[in-house]
Amino acid sequence: MPKQAKELKAIQVKRLSGPGRHAVGGTPAGLSLNITETGARSWIFRVTVGRNRRHIGLGPYPEVSLAEAREKALDMKRKISAGIDPVEERQVERAALAVEQRQRTTFEDAFERYYEEKVQGELKNAKHIKQWRSTLTTYAFPVIGNKAVATITVEDILAVLRPIWSTKNETASRVRQRIEAVLDWSKVMGLCEGENPARWKGNLQQILPSPNKVQKENRYPAVALDEIADWFRLLRERDGIAARALEFLTLTAARSGEIRGALWDEIDLANGIWTIPADRMKAGREHRVPLSSAAVELLTTQPKLLGCPFIFPSPKNGQMSDMTISAVMRRIQAAEEKGGRPGFLDPRSRRPAVPHGLRSSFRDWSAERTNYPRDMAEMALAHNVGSDVERAYRRGDMVEKRRGMMEEWARFISTKKRL
Repeated sequence: MPKQAKELKAIQVKRLSGPGRHAVGGTPAGLSLNITETGARSWIFRVTVGRNRRHIGLGPYPEVSLAEAREKALDMKRKISAGIDPVEERQVERAALAVEQRQRTTFEDAFERYYEEKVQGELKNAKHIKQWRSTLTTYAFPVIGNKAVATITVEDILAVLRPIWSTKNETASRVRQRIEAVLDWSKVMGLCEGENPARWKGNLQQILPSPNKVQKENRYPAVALDEIADWFRLLRERDGIAARALEFLTLTAARSGEIRGALWDEIDLANGIWTIPADRMKAGREHRVPLSSAAVELLTTQPKLLGCPFIFPSPKNGQMSDMTISAVMRRIQAAEEKGGRPGFLDPRSRRPAVPHGLRSSFRDWSAERTNYPRDMAEMALAHNVGSDVERAYRRGDMVEKRRGMMEEWARFISTKKRL
């Protein structure tokens, strides 16, 4: 007969301290308190089921008291006597729970967890973090937000993407990528199985037009080169910080977000350089902008507000909104139409030009009206130039060579055309 462990009382169990398994005796036999090297405590019930020796966890101590542990162990003994294997029963219950969780976890639920654990944990750019939520809230949630991730199909993804694939392809492509990321995470977490329905290669690629082809057809409306001097003159006639921000945007061929977030301490007026830090750039790399004499003059006449770091602040001394700059361009167009003129329409799409389209105007000018190298124009726009290897070995950014190009661009858009 094996030696029976002495039955311990609750106070004696509380005093147990050494690492290892401590038998607590009593009924049923085989119950012990396991103490790890770190001091963590939990109940272990050692019992034979058929010919198999089982070590069954009954929960942590003291959350599960001695009396509760004994009651759980007795319940296990009763099940074994009835021919039930408690371990196998638990496995079945866990499998059923996993199925239930898959059926219960919606795309919106999965997104919230992914957003908290991955997006906010990895991305540093506040604008990009905000875009993750806003794009999926606008386009994905109304269609698949309440669907269980395990039931989402290719048709569901197409229902999200098709309405915007041709008209807002860049946004649609990002929506697809973000849905794919959430569903990849869901698969790893055991919330869904099989192929990711939002995957592009070998999947949606066979159904939807290539983004490269669609985006070429749907670029931002730009001001025609033969009309941009007239447009720029009208812009300069307008008062207000937003008009000056749009003027600076045109002179530098920068993005709206870079202009709206521009800080005085990024400007070196003495050397005519605007250095935009990596965390404010789309490509995640520092970008230097050589300032033309017109851009320097604009900055020297722009008032600095006490306690405000922004060059072009909002009325409350915060960052100006994107809509504020766009509104200036819309007002110029509206004034032209009111005067019986067509305004400034993109030569291809015949849509009214928008701020981001001014970058296209700059790129068209450099390609069609100058002999500047393509790479220089691409660098001015802060685009990636060359392969990853070429960029790794390139140390310079041609900033002084680009200075002459920006001076010539400023002269081109400042030359009077109409009247």
